[in-house]
Amino acid sequence: MSSQVTLRAETGRATGSRESRRLRRTGRVPAIVYGKSSDPINVAVDAHDLHMALHTEAGANALINLEIEGQDLVLTMARVIERHPFRNEYRHIDFVTVSLDETVHAEVQIHFLGTPVGVIEGGVLSPSKTHVVVETLATSIPSGIELDISGVAMGDALRIADLPELEGVTYTEDPETVLMSVTAPAAEIEEEPEEVEGEGIEGEEIEGEEPDGQPEEAASDEAGDGSGE
Repeated sequence: MSSQVTLRAETGRATGSRESRRLRRTGRVPAIVYGKSSDPINVAVDAHDLHMALHTEAGANALINLEIEGQDLVLTMARVIERHPFRNEYRHIDFVTVSLDETVHAEVQIHFLGTPVGVIEGGVLSPSKTHVVVETLATSIPSGIELDISGVAMGDALRIADLPELEGVTYTEDPETVLMSVTAPAAEIEEEPEEVEGEGIEGEEIEGEEPDGQPEEAASDEAGDGSGE
């Protein structure tokens, strides 16, 4: 289930790309806090503290108590996490306020357990989906969902409907959505078929026939008749 961590948030930051770059150079991350009952607030958080907050067992679904200057603790979740394309760096975070007595939607990782019997028989494991969206109380978000796949035979699949039932947790996606399957290995390319016996090669005469298609015997008789005239 989701754990709670506390993170200090500085207010009064200027907006704009130049100011955001300056913040990141000083080890802080620009962010915004918003929700149903509050106006958006531009804040900045420490990059290291943010990394630690998002790397608990709950991952990105951690409940984060923001210590905003001049306010009481604000319970939030990081819902839009913008990362640098190739550096291990956060560029911007959206914190959304949540309530402990209201349900939220969260994406939870699926952990496949075991080796499918179809793979043991030579098949190939083909994961189609490794996360699933659930609806539950903020305090009841699973840190992960385990799915035993050891009984899946070659040609079979498991779907969202096959996920275990969890108290207070609803799967919001189509129950028929495939999560994983075991497929047969790709077939080897078949060799080109051999020539059928008796078929002639284009342009080659077939034994026993003259080029014009007349039998040899008939051609000889015609020649003999001509010589006797």
